[in-house]
Amino acid sequence: MRFAVYLPLLLPLLAPLGARLIAERCEPRLATWLLTASALVLGAASTLCLGLLAFTGLVRLPQLAALGHWAPLTAHDDPAALPVALAAGLLLGGATVMAVRLLLRRVRSLAAAALEAACMPARDGLVVIDDEAPDAFALPGLPGRVVVSTGMLDTLDAAEHRILLAHERAHLTAHHYAFVALAQLGAAANPLLRPLARAVTYTIERWADENAATATGDRRKVAQTVGKAALAARRTLARTPGGALAFLGRRDRRPSAGPVPRRVAALLAPPLGLHPVLATATAAVLAAATLASAEAVHDLHLLLRAVGTW
Repeated sequence: MRFAVYLPLLLPLLAPLGARLIAERCEPRLATWLLTASALVLGAASTLCLGLLAFTGLVRLPQLAALGHWAPLTAHDDPAALPVALAAGLLLGGATVMAVRLLLRRVRSLAAAALEAACMPARDGLVVIDDEAPDAFALPGLPGRVVVSTGMLDTLDAAEHRILLAHERAHLTAHHYAFVALAQLGAAANPLLRPLARAVTYTIERWADENAATATGDRRKVAQTVGKAALAARRTLARTPGGALAFLGRRDRRPSAGPVPRRVAALLAPPLGLHPVLATATAAVLAAATLASAEAVHDLHLLLRAVGTW
């Protein structure tokens, strides 16, 4: 346990590098699955290991050890010094609070989105709102809705309308909002995993872009539509409700290049492949985190047996 319990806490340090490589070099659907799985597995593994470290600190206290009929751990037996165990306990408490808060917030936003979608009169799942600001988003629900403003419809021509609808419907049919929510949950449990969650918000847009390109057979036209919509919406405020996925993704008003130029560049380039090397490396990291967590739990089990429990 002395080594295994720390490995899942160190592996999230690879998140910034892994997020960038996977998002930019893997086919978007595979990238989304890999990033979401990584955020969930690494978040769960690191939280579990924080719990194990905190537990060893509790068992060192004679009063608490007596409640479980354990002999207090000695410095030789204990896999973590008391300050480490206390720090792990504080981090575990913070991770739990953040994960619960995010989970409740996401549930509320998705429930509100579903209720709003159910109240919207739609034709073939499409809702047109009278608004001069160019905007378009997919609103999850049972069923979901694609919402487009009159300003966006006036900005785009008929072929671009089809691309826009194909993009937004891809968000609904592939349940992209669930990938975003799960990745954010893992990042809430471990802030080191935030690059993975941010990358998921990009790869789902790339996934929808590729679906639109497949449906229309014109990657260059899809790139043109994304760029044209971004320029039209540049000086307007985002009106996307919570839980919805906008055509332009998250708006970023900083001068540096945001996700839209990257999406346009990706559409103008040949489609990305599955990249088996990155997929295998990601699977190896997740397997290492899972096995190390299981080994740490097993070692703690043996340790507690040795000091008089189970």
